[in-house]
Amino acid sequence: MPPTTRFAPSPTGYLHLGHAFSAWCGWHRARCAGGRFLLRLEDIDPGRCHPEYAAAILEDLAWLGLDWDGPVRIQSQHLPDYRAALDRLSGMGLLYPCFCTRADIQREVAASAAAPHGPDGAPLYPGTCRRLSEAERQDRVAAGEPHALRLDMNAALKASPRSELTYQEEGQGRLPCHPERFGDVVLARKDAPASYHLCVTHDDALQGVTLVTRGVDLQPATDLHRLLQTLMDWPEPAYAHHHLLTDDTGRRLAKRDRAATLRAMRDAGAAPRDILERFAA
Repeated sequence: MPPTTRFAPSPTGYLHLGHAFSAWCGWHRARCAGGRFLLRLEDIDPGRCHPEYAAAILEDLAWLGLDWDGPVRIQSQHLPDYRAALDRLSGMGLLYPCFCTRADIQREVAASAAAPHGPDGAPLYPGTCRRLSEAERQDRVAAGEPHALRLDMNAALKASPRSELTYQEEGQGRLPCHPERFGDVVLARKDAPASYHLCVTHDDALQGVTLVTRGVDLQPATDLHRLLQTLMDWPEPAYAHHHLLTDDTGRRLAKRDRAATLRAMRDAGAAPRDILERFAA
């Protein structure tokens, strides 16, 4: 079957060359095989996402000549979908409220002789609120105390219908998953209704994405996404993690490092053909 791919940026800034390459990878795969290419805006973080960046994403992709199929899915317009997914996981006994602040977590991690670390190198959540009684959790939630929702990783692994998780990586075959590396990951933040991990797996399933093309920096997250897919009985896509574009120093292009944006390149006289030929080389 022809693949359905997608590009799902967060409108937290203008697109740079690395974003454009990721979009092109999905678009090129779909168009060459007669498949579908979808565009999704992951804008559920109200503090960082802005409408002007969302509009700029559409404008920049159109300038490059990358078209998409169907309407753009804007995540902030579908919050009840993610709430329903959270309610389902909660009904399975796999979520618990976490009232810890970052300072609370840092203090407990500092007090630990050997705190385990996740794939990104950051210390894993020490499980403070997992040890609360159900009565205390309910009382604190009822009192309006701000809280996140965490996945109880040990309970989730036990509830997974598959004893061994794997995923299909293009060119590499079936690769093993180790979602326990993430610990009790947050699936709904205090300041946002759901997390990237929940929303991306939900929407890929809802939209019928069959081939996930994204940067190799996101490959470790596939382990966690496969766990969520099995817990929620969502279909499993194949994956193709592409290399990352880098600057002259070898550092990957990133917003935080002020990588040159597409609109700045366009203002400087670059043509879409110049950029697309670089991707296809």
